[in-house]
Amino acid sequence: MTVCVYGLWHLGSVTAACLASRGIVTIGLAETQEAAAELSIGKAPLFEPGLNAMLSQGLQDGKLSFTSDVGSAVASADLLWVNFDTPVDDDDVADVDYVLDRIRSTFAHLKDGAVVLISSQVPVGSTAVLEKDFAEVANGRQVSFAYSPENLRLGDAIRVFTQSERIVIGIRGDAARRVIEPILTPFCDTLLWTRVESAEMVKHALNAFLATCVTFTNEIASVCEGVGADMSEVEGALRLDPRIGKKAYVRAGSAFGGGTLARDVQFLKAIAKDVDVRVSVLTAVLESNDHHKGWVVRHVRGRLGRLQGKRIGVLGLAYKAGTDAIRRSVAIEVIQELIADGAQVTVFDPKVASLPEPLGSAVTIAPSVDAVFADSEAVVLLTEWPEFRELDFARLVPSMQRSLLIDQNAFASKQLSGLAGLDYIIAGKVQ
Repeated sequence: MTVCVYGLWHLGSVTAACLASRGIVTIGLAETQEAAAELSIGKAPLFEPGLNAMLSQGLQDGKLSFTSDVGSAVASADLLWVNFDTPVDDDDVADVDYVLDRIRSTFAHLKDGAVVLISSQVPVGSTAVLEKDFAEVANGRQVSFAYSPENLRLGDAIRVFTQSERIVIGIRGDAARRVIEPILTPFCDTLLWTRVESAEMVKHALNAFLATCVTFTNEIASVCEGVGADMSEVEGALRLDPRIGKKAYVRAGSAFGGGTLARDVQFLKAIAKDVDVRVSVLTAVLESNDHHKGWVVRHVRGRLGRLQGKRIGVLGLAYKAGTDAIRRSVAIEVIQELIADGAQVTVFDPKVASLPEPLGSAVTIAPSVDAVFADSEAVVLLTEWPEFRELDFARLVPSMQRSLLIDQNAFASKQLSGLAGLDYIIAGKVQ
């Protein structure tokens, strides 16, 4: 069995490495020769713990290879696994044609009996469109199309892939299942087989539900701040209710970043419009989340007034801990707003050492945490790197002009709660 993984940023590079680690012959199809060359020496396109080592091992074992030649990569594949990270614009609207056009480019090379498994985020109905398009150029070949929503998380992707709690796969018939099942079984005991459209809808529904939970919780937290309640206490009570549960998304904190969750909310809004269904809740989710993105800066302004010329320190740039990706990072959006207000921003991130222009020239990237605190009038903790919990705050805080630390998610609350003289602000608690 040979698998071709097409689309090799985060989702695809992890998928290819993990497949090869289980002895599956895997060909990674890159869009450029440069990308294929980097991957061929075991260098992933972004930082993901353990990924470079896993890529190198797969290459060494002879189970993994990379190319930018579409014909040679696809022609030998029993399974073409499409793993593009669907791009989105600043309004979280996805460029679906980017993915569909690349899948169409493989049609001439697919062998008879092959299966195309799509895991890129595309709106429900996309697989059916591709089936119709392929039928027009099939020339007697029988190719099955399937859909499986991805469930990876930046910073923890290898564990999530290799120890999946469940995998949803939408298929039309047994031909696709016979190819897909032996490939996925080594990674998960619970394979849920559905119709294609249901599998496509699962991703929309799951992400929209999580987005709704995040925004609902943050709205309740903001009310708590205004009435003297403590959202952490409210959260504890909610988790004890079996209708909500211990793992529910009911912790006050930052807004969700654009891309994954917002993209699926936008998909559902567009689909609902096409079928003439009103989705007022989903519309409100994005509006509420956009407003909540301003929480940090509103609190900085509330303490410091005008920010023109004031020195603000920032801990973290990455989208989340465990990656160096900054695409659609909430931290970046906060920094942009601080700069727009005239603040002088100094940042430190363990993995991000540079920023694209024009942001790069407007922000000072410090070589150490000390420079973030020194002479700052406020420090904002934005990316939850574990090492930030280990900082010597008792030494760092006195170096500030003003002892103001904003930690929206209460990430370092245990370390900071007893620090004398510190003005410490978290979400969901009256200040």
